[in-house]
Amino acid sequence: MKKNNYQGALQHPLGSGFNATSTATEVIKGIDLTGKIAIVTGGNTGIGLETTKVLAAAGATVIVPARDIEKARKNLQGIPNVEIETMDLAKPETIDAFAEKFLASCRPLHLLINNAGIMWVPLQRDSRGFESQLSTNYFGQFQLVARLWPALKDATGARVVNVSSLGHHMAPFDFDDPNFGHREYQTLLSYGQSKTASNLFALELDNRAKSHQVRAYSLHPGSIAGTELARDADPELFKQMGFFDEHGNMRPEILASLKTIPQGAATSVWVATSPLLNNIGGVYCEDADIAELLTEDPSFKTKAKLHQSGVMPYSLDESNAKKLWDLTQEMTGIEFNIN
Repeated sequence: MKKNNYQGALQHPLGSGFNATSTATEVIKGIDLTGKIAIVTGGNTGIGLETTKVLAAAGATVIVPARDIEKARKNLQGIPNVEIETMDLAKPETIDAFAEKFLASCRPLHLLINNAGIMWVPLQRDSRGFESQLSTNYFGQFQLVARLWPALKDATGARVVNVSSLGHHMAPFDFDDPNFGHREYQTLLSYGQSKTASNLFALELDNRAKSHQVRAYSLHPGSIAGTELARDADPELFKQMGFFDEHGNMRPEILASLKTIPQGAATSVWVATSPLLNNIGGVYCEDADIAELLTEDPSFKTKAKLHQSGVMPYSLDESNAKKLWDLTQEMTGIEFNIN
């Protein structure tokens, strides 16, 4: 049996019994999380909020770091077993402060769900000069996991779940110009690159951390109605992608394919809790199962259709994953030595 998912070696659907219409409540049925500690970034809106609700209902204590504390308190009101803290993934000092406070509580961390992210934004840079989607969707994840590593290790059985996207199909990681210093900025290329980075991070993290009983995963939650992810989007982009017609209305076939928020949270919850993944890590999942590996080899038959489902080989490539880990440490100054 393959020991890691480099080159997609473990990227085969398991037949979980769930599908695109399964909800988070359905995939966690029968699982008791009493005594478990979870952190869900972006856990106060959209699929993150649903993830928080479902994990808390199963008995977990859920910590939700949020940029807007008042909004988080309002959205999370009445949900038991929830703690709210301040953190902004684009501001590294707030990640350090959040992690330091959590570590001071001397609690293990069983589940870290890196759910928060941004999309469709114009060119913006953080305080270090890093492009904002890469900073928020990937560098923030890397820093948070690195800082929380002692608590993950102390759990003697933890999972790190990176909520990635089918958007990784849009771009591999550009090692020559990750911050768009020389090439023309395109928001979808930037988003795709950041999600490819998230996949590569989960792949490499799993291989390095599994000896400490920490497993890592990435996933596509689906295209989901009712989230805030598209709040900054230019409608012209939706037209370019074929989502909107020439009048600016969403095409009926696109509308029919959208998941509800409970369906959109299902894969995050399944990856975080399913016993089927107890001995498997580093895989990319969708529709509450391991996704298919896409290939350009015409002799290889796959049910997945490019740009509709499946995972791109470049986001599970061993050399890319190791190179990205080293580059990230160099760019951020964060030494993440797993020992």
